[in-house]
Amino acid sequence: MYGKGGRGWRGAVAVVLVASAVLAGCSSGGGANGGGEDGDSGAGPAPRDSGAAVGQRPKDHDPYWVNPRGKAAGALAAYRADGKEREARLLARIAREPVGQWLTPEGAGREARGFTEAAARADRTALLVLYNIPHRDCGQYSGGGAADGNAYRAWIDEVAAGIGDRPAAVVLEPDALLHLVDGCTPGEFHEERYDLLKGAIEKLGALPRTAVYLDAGNPGWQRPEALAEPLRRAGIGAADGFAVNVSNFETTARSLSYGKELSRLAGGKHFVIDTSRNGNGPYRQGDPGERWCNPPGRALGEPPTTRTADPLADAYLWVKRPGESDGTCKGGPKAGEWWGDYALGLAGQP
Repeated sequence: MYGKGGRGWRGAVAVVLVASAVLAGCSSGGGANGGGEDGDSGAGPAPRDSGAAVGQRPKDHDPYWVNPRGKAAGALAAYRADGKEREARLLARIAREPVGQWLTPEGAGREARGFTEAAARADRTALLVLYNIPHRDCGQYSGGGAADGNAYRAWIDEVAAGIGDRPAAVVLEPDALLHLVDGCTPGEFHEERYDLLKGAIEKLGALPRTAVYLDAGNPGWQRPEALAEPLRRAGIGAADGFAVNVSNFETTARSLSYGKELSRLAGGKHFVIDTSRNGNGPYRQGDPGERWCNPPGRALGEPPTTRTADPLADAYLWVKRPGESDGTCKGGPKAGEWWGDYALGLAGQP
């Protein structure tokens, strides 16, 4: 369907999205939580009664795979079983769309194979997220990651083997690049992280049907000029582009402007935008340091699609899975866990 060769999302069947959006951030304005650290299996039956709402979307509009066993699909089936029709109608707005599958540190190779095989059977592309860089999230809500650089390289090898020659979209490392820029990651780890990101891009980008997008934050945190040199050091030249607004709430219009300016500084690279929760834009109240964390009154953004408002923007994606918590703030469960009330709030906003 697509060809490979650094021509952006429309120029590759599979995308490895090396994502870095501020999760908790020392001076954070971002929010790329560890959504889905427990993973969702791509093999096996769909949840009871969920099929009518979670079929695949039209391929010419949205070529990405909808997981019939995702958390939203499971919650939808439970609402239907309980006769909660209003809640089911709202949650169907999430369950029917393709979202990022966040691979677990322990089972990434198996999960990558399962998701990509299931997507290939449906003639779709799997959108995966890798989030296991050492010293992840500066030890905050989604802290953790691989024990060291060698463990991380082995983990990337495992993921690459799991993907093989099947189409896949892999979001690699929310926070990783931006936390080098803002200084949240201690200086002694910077050189290694650049090397790990560059190596991951090269390894995953060498797969026959994989493209690489290196995330570059959002317009509410850091100016494009601050990202140009870090992007170069992290290997943007070998990537197909970069990602904008991962797990954040900045509007699509602002994200487009930010992405176009950063593209100019990054050799004309294309980009993708996470529109999962940006329908009402960012939250402007409360503690500025935690406005990104489970903010109230937010809404779903544009559904995933390759039909965007600018040729440089290859896709709108739901990288962050709507309904999963940003962390234990504002009454939420730990990062990545399903929060049904928050999901209904997102889906119920105009």
